[in-house]
Amino acid sequence: MGQVKLRELLKRPGIIRAPGAFDAWSARLVEKAGFPAVYMTGYGASVSVIGQPDIGLMSLTEMATHARNMAAAINIPLIADGDNGYGGVLNVIRTVREYERGGVAAIQLEDQVFPKRCGHMEGKELVTKHEMVAKVKAAVYARRSEDFVIIARTDARAVNGFDDAMERALAYAEAGADVIFFEAPQTVEELKKVAESIDKPLLANMVEKGKTPFLTSAELEQMGYKIVIYPASMLYAATRSMMNLLQCLRETDSTEAFQSNMVSFPEFYELVGVEALRSLEKSFL
Repeated sequence: MGQVKLRELLKRPGIIRAPGAFDAWSARLVEKAGFPAVYMTGYGASVSVIGQPDIGLMSLTEMATHARNMAAAINIPLIADGDNGYGGVLNVIRTVREYERGGVAAIQLEDQVFPKRCGHMEGKELVTKHEMVAKVKAAVYARRSEDFVIIARTDARAVNGFDDAMERALAYAEAGADVIFFEAPQTVEELKKVAESIDKPLLANMVEKGKTPFLTSAELEQMGYKIVIYPASMLYAATRSMMNLLQCLRETDSTEAFQSNMVSFPEFYELVGVEALRSLEKSFL
């Protein structure tokens, strides 16, 4: 259902704001806040599932399971990071089908070698343009439904420069990608040039203190972008809050002074939907 909804959103006017979630609960909070889509960040998934940085340590099975759990928790489309497909073209076929079976609405595939790195980290390496074109074609072949969206990302800006990244983005669009993700343009002028040059829906990545100028969704929409993701915002906010709570507990031997920054037990009880599930349970008894 989320897959169809994303196709519909892509056809409607307006930019799609998709905050990044790192687990099923944070995905539910995005939906509860009224956003139309959720972005499953591989950066956050790696931290959440294995407590390690986004440097290619998560396997396909781990990522697909995480995506399935997140998709099952929400009723809005989930756009999920599929890294570099976890291998060659045959691996990409399996990755796409695992994600699609799991209820994901869109998969993001990138042109980094394995193991990959977070898009705003240094030291990235790329596969050839030819290899990534083959992966995009394999992804398009693999999907069972046309409603499943293929997002092709290029990380070439930081490795080979803007011109090569643009050449790759255009090639991935030609290969059949539904959405193009030009990672980490470094100026407003580059953002504009990407939007002016590529005739496909475009995804912008807003990372606080990242390599790309941090713009509002209205500014990005005016340039021509269709989707904007905020992959790390919730992760950073949650991390800061948890660190502050632990400091309070360590220093005061209590969480009393921090309670104004916490939801209460009754609030959480309502947020997580206990009563609705109890009512459903009673309807069968």
